[in-house]
Amino acid sequence: MTRIDKNPSGAGSAVTVRGLVKHYGETKALDGVDLDVREGSVMGVLGPNGAGKTTLVRILSTLLTPDAGQATVAGYDVLRQPRQLRRVIGLTGQYASVDEKLPGWENLYLIGRLLDLSRRDARARADELLERFSLTEAGKRPAATYSGGMRRRLDLAASMIGHPAVLYLDEPTTGLDPRTRMEVWDEVKAMVGDGVTVLLTTQYMEEAEQLASELTVVDRGKVIARGGIDELKAKVGGRTLRIRPADPLQLRPLATHLDGLGITGLASTTVDPERGSLLVPILSDEQLTAVVAAVTSRGVTLASVATELPSLDEVFLSLTGHRASAPQDAVPADDREEVAV
Repeated sequence: MTRIDKNPSGAGSAVTVRGLVKHYGETKALDGVDLDVREGSVMGVLGPNGAGKTTLVRILSTLLTPDAGQATVAGYDVLRQPRQLRRVIGLTGQYASVDEKLPGWENLYLIGRLLDLSRRDARARADELLERFSLTEAGKRPAATYSGGMRRRLDLAASMIGHPAVLYLDEPTTGLDPRTRMEVWDEVKAMVGDGVTVLLTTQYMEEAEQLASELTVVDRGKVIARGGIDELKAKVGGRTLRIRPADPLQLRPLATHLDGLGITGLASTTVDPERGSLLVPILSDEQLTAVVAAVTSRGVTLASVATELPSLDEVFLSLTGHRASAPQDAVPADDREEVAV
């Protein structure tokens, strides 16, 4: 099989999207989306159900045709060079799409042959990936006998058969237990270490923080925010001052004292007894200075003082008006809307 250069343009962006539009009747699944994904990075695409995440992935993997806009992946135009593009991408959807009647090894071998690998190369690649994803012992068993986590690992292995330059992971850990989810994260990190560029859609904030170097937040088909995780947290604004007195008995008296100061705009102090600290929401440097001065004026000995940015879940809520959630039983709204059309 002739190896196609991962990015013939030589550009630093593995995925470039400009003005992407897709309508389903009156519904605007994508409404002028722009996106740039650097080579060798993980771009996390966040958004509530129905935001357009799956539509974006399907267009970039040539499964859907946009109504307007342009997109290139690994140097290939999504509309004009779909066959070349399919040779340099991998896709793992929200649910494992393996043939359950076939053993794991045969699943991988079949995909290798469909990708024009020789019999010898397809066998070698299947063996290699089964070992990498800790599935060698299960390789001869029908996939129907696999646990959910094993099927997901097999699905990931299948997406890697063709040595993809760009890998799309569309909510890859939906429905998995926490331990299996962490195993999948480890495999994704290993792929990125091999130079693969990953476009990850997810509603798990912890997953985004674990894997993504940059984030794009979409809602109702539009990009509403983009940047690094800390950058987005800073944009939302607000910090939390965590004060830990040396003597835990000072916690509640100190909280009462701070709440009674009447500092303009200062929210209520929260006591965190498990960590022996007070949490004070801070909106400005002036509030920060006033709180620290009030604490030290009481002669309280402090074990530590630190400021914390908002959690990514709080950022998501602030930007979209929705709490991040990933139902493990229901079909995501992206899919429901598109299947219905």
